[in-house]
Amino acid sequence: MNTPRVPLRSALDSAEGKSRYVRRLFSTIADRYDLITVLLSFGLDARWKDRLVALTGASPGMQALDLACGTGDIAFALSRRGARIVGLDVTHRMLVLAIGKRGPAAAFVTGDMMALPFPDDSFDVVTTGYGLRNVPDIAGSLAEIHRVLKPGGQLLSLDFNRPEQPLVRFVYLTYLTFVGSVLGFVLHRDPDTYRYIPESIRRYPGARRVVTLMQQRGFIDVAWQRLLGGFMAIHAARK
Repeated sequence: MNTPRVPLRSALDSAEGKSRYVRRLFSTIADRYDLITVLLSFGLDARWKDRLVALTGASPGMQALDLACGTGDIAFALSRRGARIVGLDVTHRMLVLAIGKRGPAAAFVTGDMMALPFPDDSFDVVTTGYGLRNVPDIAGSLAEIHRVLKPGGQLLSLDFNRPEQPLVRFVYLTYLTFVGSVLGFVLHRDPDTYRYIPESIRRYPGARRVVTLMQQRGFIDVAWQRLLGGFMAIHAARK
């Protein structure tokens, strides 16, 4: 007997519901993940990730952790700079695909950003690409990141932004909903598949509020950079 599917908006109304929905979604889209990031970023995703990695100042011997690592793009880029890198993702299939790329040396762990399986003060840098927007509790995840960073360690996060101007936000989310519906139907025969992206942005606090959340969790020197005219953002902070 099939379990009825919970409507997207209802699924995201609670932390537990969002956690279940995100886990199921990314297991479904894992094999299409790299293609989707290219399509939705107008081919700019790799450039944004390169900028994030450059901001880390990664060097040989640095201990680095990449959260929501997906198929390993940021993790491998950090490894090429000599960092000792661990990539963590809640979706095991993503890690299978990352390992299959046979990239530079990197360790991969299946785990949850809300409960990192590492001791306090373990890493010089923590990165995440499209991670904070997907956790059920951003503040809780930031607390975990702060815990595992060494004193003076850095956090770098790349993600969609939530436009502040209502009309711009409406047009932006309408566009993503349309594109996501088309891609969902073409790739999965389910138009709801990628509607999660605009819905998650609609509920996201936005770049300025994320700065405040980072500061409230003990981070200092918090700043953010606009990408794609402010539709995307990179946050940088230090413990």
